[in-house]
Amino acid sequence: MSINAKSLNPKRITFDSVFFALSLLILFFVGVSIASQFSQAFDFLTKEWAQLNMGKLALGFGALVFFCAALSLLFYNQHVATLGEYLFSNARRKQEIAHMSFLGSFYGRHLVLTFVGALYLSILATGASIYELTDPDGFAGAVNLFSGLIHANFDLLPTAIVEVIETIFIAFLATVVAIPIAFVLSFLCAKNIMVHPAAFAFYAIMRTILNITRSVEPLIWAIIFSVWVGIGPFAGMLALLLHSVASLAKQYSEIVEAVSDGPIEGIRSTGANAVQTVWFAVVPQVVLPYIAFTIYRWDINVRMATVIGLVGGGGIGTLLIKYQGQGMWPEVGCIIIVIAAVVWLMDTSSAYIREALK
Repeated sequence: MSINAKSLNPKRITFDSVFFALSLLILFFVGVSIASQFSQAFDFLTKEWAQLNMGKLALGFGALVFFCAALSLLFYNQHVATLGEYLFSNARRKQEIAHMSFLGSFYGRHLVLTFVGALYLSILATGASIYELTDPDGFAGAVNLFSGLIHANFDLLPTAIVEVIETIFIAFLATVVAIPIAFVLSFLCAKNIMVHPAAFAFYAIMRTILNITRSVEPLIWAIIFSVWVGIGPFAGMLALLLHSVASLAKQYSEIVEAVSDGPIEGIRSTGANAVQTVWFAVVPQVVLPYIAFTIYRWDINVRMATVIGLVGGGGIGTLLIKYQGQGMWPEVGCIIIVIAAVVWLMDTSSAYIREALK
């Protein structure tokens, strides 16, 4: 049977092409490592890979993806259900695929084989070892840490409380400043709001920028801002602020995209402009979910603020790394107890508030 171009789904072909390419790369590494000296072969291949320039890497992967696109079309022509077809096909085809047993289907066996291969390579790449986990010297260090928790030096408690308050303020300021910025961006990043061609182009650009920003962890942003504005709480606040704006804008925009179209059409029928439509038809539907997500983000930022202190972001994390580097385990134990108590209180409080807002 020939391929009908009208019935092709670009999302399915793109997903299958990339997924097939990744699967082939995983199986290639697995095969080479099994055929030779296991982890030594993996280390050799990754070092050789790292020496290639970006042009060669892009060209090689592009050629592989192109080959896998042809492979995807071949499977489609033969009515073989791939994972991309399962995810992106129409409802009727999904029902047909759903009647197949998971392991009896091609996409099920493909997914399991890729997962097992990725798991195997992950073990090689991380050097996971039961021997290292049970090594007496390493275990003795863990014993020292837990001994510090049991015999914590609470003489450090006033200092730890002052530092954890600074940590809370870092998270608070980052969240408060991020809210209005993310609120505005959420409407500019919602597909059902940005329907005009020019607006849709702006939407695509903004979503790309936010996705890139969100993909960089706050720890990395803290390092960048520590170089920019100097080591301290301001750098930590800026790192959390940037990541919070990107994350909240994504969450907010997805809420906007899920609103009911009825009120929007009703407001538009009265001749309202875009701003009036958003304010009177969209905002009332998203206020409560916005508040719930904002409180959850505040909770996340408090926990993140304790970590970014490890790279000079200020707060109690800086105090923790100081005493941990000196091997002062009772002081470390006191700091960990304070961090755990604050995180538990914040998590419990935010959970009750979010539940009350439902």
